[in-house]
Amino acid sequence: MTDTARIIAIANQKGGVGKTTTSVNLATAMAACGRRVLLVDFDPQGNASTGFGIELEARRDANSYRLLTGEVGASEACHKTDISGLDILPAIVDLSAAEIELAEVDAREFRLQTALQMVASHYDYIFIDCPPSLGLLTVNALCAADCVIVPLQCEFYALEGLSQLMRTIEMVQQGLNRHLVVQGIVLTMFDSRNKLSEMVANDVRSHFGNLVYHTVIPRNVRISEAPSFGQPVLMYDLKCAGAQAYVALAAELLSQEKEAA
Repeated sequence: MTDTARIIAIANQKGGVGKTTTSVNLATAMAACGRRVLLVDFDPQGNASTGFGIELEARRDANSYRLLTGEVGASEACHKTDISGLDILPAIVDLSAAEIELAEVDAREFRLQTALQMVASHYDYIFIDCPPSLGLLTVNALCAADCVIVPLQCEFYALEGLSQLMRTIEMVQQGLNRHLVVQGIVLTMFDSRNKLSEMVANDVRSHFGNLVYHTVIPRNVRISEAPSFGQPVLMYDLKCAGAQAYVALAAELLSQEKEAA
């Protein structure tokens, strides 16, 4: 690896597409591969934090909201998880107010980028779990990131809104972060029993070609159960189809990185 982390934003402004699930489990899989990983929970709902069993009281003083407002530094805000090599920078609901609070602040789009520079050399990968919107929080994530991974559910209207996300990425590329690239699109919630899933997957692949990962994340009950136990699905049930899919996705990402090196 290089001497600074590769920063990957996991983004889609549509809710319920498997964004947080992908952030949590891809970060876990990369840590299991021996990489030093930080997951930044940048969604005010804080589901990624809950998914690692980080209680609200434990993140009240050190979190992504206070990082963004400058009240704490990144090293103070990072929490260890139960997984070796994986830290999390948790979120609280106050993060939803950050867009208003920072509205008049100079260089507000670069607050996260600046904050993460302090810890980037400590990690191989930093994943940012973006909120389901295209506001200032997501723009901050895109300005901080080297690349974007887009989770896309295999359901009707899957492509709806994707063009808006791509326009936002292009806007950031043109004016704020010229080095930002789309790393890939990962198909989620695939149901092999449902013809619609196959149709959507084929449609997305015909539109985006090699940008779409070969690995498809299935609709899987174990993936749904794991967060209620405060665990990534890889820790909850490594042998289930959902966990194995995220292991395969991590392998694809590592292969991409090796080819690009």
